[in-house]
Amino acid sequence: MNLPEANNNESIVGFKAAIKLLSSWDCEEKQIKNILNLDELSFKKFKMSPENALLNNEQLLRVSYLLNIHSALRTVFENPDNVVGFMSMKNNNEFFNGHAPIEILETGKLEDFKNVVDQIDRLILV
Repeated sequence: MNLPEANNNESIVGFKAAIKLLSSWDCEEKQIKNILNLDELSFKKFKMSPENALLNNEQLLRVSYLLNIHSALRTVFENPDNVVGFMSMKNNNEFFNGHAPIEILETGKLEDFKNVVDQIDRLILV
């Protein structure tokens, strides 16, 4: 997949949005690093100075998936507690197999992001 190069402003906005969203889902620092594919040094640097964040294209794609997930959850659920709580709730449908959606994302595999988005999108169609 050939993505256009990210600019600094997209990285800053994306990083801040992702941190805020993942924190609202009660993610711990280790989970956030895995989900965003950030090493320890980059994570600390970005967290201390988000204005210096420069995410690569894959990391920006991850942020995009996270924002799409959040948007879909806002469509599926009216209750704000469900919007933020869904990602950490154990889910017994076939795809999640007893895992919370955030656990699937935590594997760090990019294809898992798309699969989670697809599963949540299916809830909209129900």
